[in-house]
Amino acid sequence: MSREREVSLGDRGDLQTRGPLSIWLLCSTLIFLGATSIPESQPQLVKNTPTQAMKATVSQALGVLQDEQLKKPERVSERVNRLREIADFRFDYGEMAKRSLGAHWGKLEDRERQEYVELFTEFLTATYVERIHIYSGEEVRFLDERLEGDHAEVKTVMVGKKTDTPLDYRLMMKDGDWKAYDVVVDGTSLIRNYREQFASIIRSTSFEHLVQMLRDKVARFNVKTKSIETSPSAR
Repeated sequence: MSREREVSLGDRGDLQTRGPLSIWLLCSTLIFLGATSIPESQPQLVKNTPTQAMKATVSQALGVLQDEQLKKPERVSERVNRLREIADFRFDYGEMAKRSLGAHWGKLEDRERQEYVELFTEFLTATYVERIHIYSGEEVRFLDERLEGDHAEVKTVMVGKKTDTPLDYRLMMKDGDWKAYDVVVDGTSLIRNYREQFASIIRSTSFEHLVQMLRDKVARFNVKTKSIETSPSAR
């Protein structure tokens, strides 16, 4: 049975993810997979199975997340940038942004699409970075993968102290490598969750209002990050 707990993503409380369905899972669960860390965090092209592609990304992220020097408050931006570089290589934010809008995507001009993809990417980054500290020793085990042409699903399970949560990655072949465009947690799609919320906001207000909400979220994150880096404890 699906377990859903709502977590507010903003002070206004009208933009939410359900339970563990926040983008921090998409990146922070990279450290749960038991891969060996590697010295460099530069993305590496992997032309293997979807599971092997995810494992390669895991090992790169693990090297950054376990770096004690990068955990210092004054190096918050550097840590975030390195993690984002790794995530940017594996996750297709453009595809995620397109799917998050559903039918409304077709109503946008090219300029609006480009702006929205950039903003949506910033929004996802802010969301997972704010929640990366939630990790408390869970592990993720690879189960199997399902291939259908140029699409795939890598099935895993997150093993916690009290409960196990199915966590599946959806990927597509693009430019010779596997790119993730969705994560399904306990049977609920992250992108579908956003698409339903965004559609409701657009219907009740406007697309412009949704864009402003995302801008506000990103702005609050930037202020928070700057505050951490300039606090007395960071010096």
